[in-house]
Amino acid sequence: MILSFHPCFTADKNIICAGRKPGKAELEEISLADAVILPQGCGEMLYNMARENCENAFPNFDARFKYPGKTGQILLFQKTETAHPAARIYTSISFLYGKDGKIIKENLPFTYPFVFKFDWGGEGETVYLIKTQAGLKKILKKAGEFEKTGQKGFILQEYIESGNRSLRTAVIGQKLISYWRVQEDPDNFRAGLSQGAVADFESDPKLIKAAERDVKEFSKKTGINLAGFDFIFSLENNNDEPLFLEINYFFGRKGLGGSENFYKILNGEIKKWLKSLDLNMRGKKQRG
Repeated sequence: MILSFHPCFTADKNIICAGRKPGKAELEEISLADAVILPQGCGEMLYNMARENCENAFPNFDARFKYPGKTGQILLFQKTETAHPAARIYTSISFLYGKDGKIIKENLPFTYPFVFKFDWGGEGETVYLIKTQAGLKKILKKAGEFEKTGQKGFILQEYIESGNRSLRTAVIGQKLISYWRVQEDPDNFRAGLSQGAVADFESDPKLIKAAERDVKEFSKKTGINLAGFDFIFSLENNNDEPLFLEINYFFGRKGLGGSENFYKILNGEIKKWLKSLDLNMRGKKQRG
């Protein structure tokens, strides 16, 4: 029996668990299933229940929950020795301030400009280019306000001059879809489609190929099979090494042709995944 918690994938049995925690009924159904299909917005409780009580679950979110947030992703890149811009993790603004209330310059790992990232957020909304000490003080004030509410953690990251573009490679099952996101506004360093960038599927195919090669290798190490990976390439010395920026488990679909096309691709990849397990609907082994 194939069990689906995904509202857009019809299986032998479908359960909608959005907005509530899974309980005894969900556990019983998962225990009976040959495979479980989970939604992109799957919570950790449901995910762990599926992973612990069914041999097969899609997608694989082990890395998402083991290495949460942007700080977790940096730790994952470091553990897997994955190329990425140099970064330092901070759990509190107190690590940057002295007793006199001034920023300790020696505690800054980079010279200006550098990138500031909160531990949460997507589509570039919590990412800032810091050009001056005044700019840093302003964002640290905001970070201090977040800390009072219990939201802690941020990253200082090396700024890489990349020509105001980044590469998105979406992994959907075994399928890869890549496109450049080119920011034409010189005053906006965020190169995301939601930030006004435009999609480019044609430029620098060799660089795209290099990034897709690295994504495949990274996915083998981590098991990730549903995510949007962001890359940049340094313009310095025409460097063609892909640098991993972030992993987006919730990613925009505009560059994929919209939500309808995304779900069409996703459904097809889930069916291929089930076939690779020698399963069809009703959880029966395929024959012949």
